[in-house]
Amino acid sequence: MLNGSVIKQKMRSYWSLIKSLQTGLLLLTGFAGYISARCPIITWTTLLGLLGSLFLAISGSTVLNMVYDRDIDRLMTRTCNRPLPTNKVSVREATVLGGILSLLGIGWAFTLDPLYGSVVFAGWFFDVIVYTVWLKRRTPWSIIWGGIAGGMPILAGRVLGLGTIDWVGIFLTLSVLFWIPTHIMTFSLRYKDDYLRAGIPTFPSEYGEKTTQTLIAISSVASALAMGVAMIGVGMTWGYVRLLAILGVGMLFLAISSLLRPSLKTNYGLFKYASVFMLGSMMMLVVGVLI
Repeated sequence: MLNGSVIKQKMRSYWSLIKSLQTGLLLLTGFAGYISARCPIITWTTLLGLLGSLFLAISGSTVLNMVYDRDIDRLMTRTCNRPLPTNKVSVREATVLGGILSLLGIGWAFTLDPLYGSVVFAGWFFDVIVYTVWLKRRTPWSIIWGGIAGGMPILAGRVLGLGTIDWVGIFLTLSVLFWIPTHIMTFSLRYKDDYLRAGIPTFPSEYGEKTTQTLIAISSVASALAMGVAMIGVGMTWGYVRLLAILGVGMLFLAISSLLRPSLKTNYGLFKYASVFMLGSMMMLVVGVLI
């Protein structure tokens, strides 16, 4: 019989499998997408359904990704201490957990709205099947599909609010899609040896560091532009749009600096700024609509 300390340790291991910070950011994008639809009536049951279904589906896909990638995680210093490589959680446990979370999340999403459920399922499918299982070990261009998967929560949120897919939702999705490769390519530069040891094709290994840094700069600026267009489409007041424009100029400055003086430090600074920009723009979107 398991004692309390063992149960707590097991629960901590399960929690680390879902990458809570990443999941939390994606949940925020889903919430922002829903709020951006300016629904005339927002009920706690709908919000619970939105956040609950997204949390379960995103968590399930993350756990299943970790199950599939456990062999390469074991080879990388950045990931070797995760629960599966260290045997804190068995493969069977993680597979069952990921499967149950995925089924509950996607099933719940379809009960809320068929189109919303389809978008949530698409995000899960692109993340687990297309990105992780099919393409991640074959081509560095897999990050595009990883970006599409990352953009599905914000699109799903807007779809639940509107009942349809519109051009604003597409641009909100693009803003996240362009940010995801920035994240992945930055880590592939920072942990280049790890990825080489694990045999994962990355942009630095396939096309060189300079090309990768250029793509990071371009995608960061593209993310900011897509978000700006989306916020105008949502009907945000010019005060918020001007603030976003000021933050976008900062992004452009850092992007140009990373091209003129390329270094891991400069590149990582751009990535951190892009992450703060993404978080801040989502919060502005929520506050600007609700207030």
